[in-house]
Amino acid sequence: MKSVICVEPGRLDYVERPAPEAPAAGWATVDVKHVGICGTDYHIFEGKHPFLEYPRIMGHELSGVVSAVGPGVALKVGTPVVVNPYISCGHCVACRKGKPNCCTAIKVLGVHTDGGMAEQIVMPEGNLYPAEGLSLRDAAMVEFLAIGAHAVRRAQPEGGRALVVGIGPIGLGVAIFARIAGLEVTLLDSSEERLAFARDTLGFKNTALTGPDAQKTLMAETNGDGFDVVFDATGNGQAIEAGFAMVAHGGAYVLVSIVKDRISFSDPEFHKREMMLIGSRNATKIDFDHVVASIKAGLVPLDALATHSTTLNKLTTDMPLWSHDKRGLIKAIITI
Repeated sequence: MKSVICVEPGRLDYVERPAPEAPAAGWATVDVKHVGICGTDYHIFEGKHPFLEYPRIMGHELSGVVSAVGPGVALKVGTPVVVNPYISCGHCVACRKGKPNCCTAIKVLGVHTDGGMAEQIVMPEGNLYPAEGLSLRDAAMVEFLAIGAHAVRRAQPEGGRALVVGIGPIGLGVAIFARIAGLEVTLLDSSEERLAFARDTLGFKNTALTGPDAQKTLMAETNGDGFDVVFDATGNGQAIEAGFAMVAHGGAYVLVSIVKDRISFSDPEFHKREMMLIGSRNATKIDFDHVVASIKAGLVPLDALATHSTTLNKLTTDMPLWSHDKRGLIKAIITI
């Protein structure tokens, strides 16, 4: 089968590799049809991922069609599927609590194990969700949106104001699902281009540009109350620390992004607000199902989000280009 391998930072090879063996009991072979390129993939290509071993086949935002099944698999050959790329152990403390998204031994496709930038992949049946009613391109966009849907669900919103800080693809997904949850959403970002896209194309009217007066302005717009929920999707330690001050008393702060830094905050300010500080990692089937239902209801502007496209054989040229020039780029989709 054809695949693209990141051999080392900055080097992609388009190669022929052996097709996978017949699937074992409980597993199925999927003919990959579309792959979304994630920020993680760019980090891997750029050599910025801290825990990755090269060479690696990237790709974890996948759709495909079941082409073979192992013993005991109920999915039928020919079924279009959304791929959940988080392979969990099934027996650790998190898995026992129904939280396989934070399994202690989790393996994420394209990071801990080879991913979907290839013509075929073999997956556990439990990680394959039938995608009837979705195009295969749209099915490949479910996973990154599920990250945002999960973050909003973690916040347990009861209405009110939400601030989303950092509006790359993940932050936009958070914003979309915060809006679906009935929150009044404000966006804060350092890029006027991204903010303009959010306003003009996605219909988010409340936006602010990062700067020395941004916090003061945003707090004034809430009459000094702050935001009932603040979501950080920046991947920036300083931005995360700054976000604490914009959470309303009785509010929640959800950290969607992750940084290697240590995060510090004022404990008196944290306590007097009785603030909830929430980590949000990956997503679960509940979130995937919510995204699919929202897409079918016409609530997610997928055509606007899918800004770039390529094919597997052109990826070795296109990905280095997009790595250095992300103007207008929200989500690039590979067709296989």
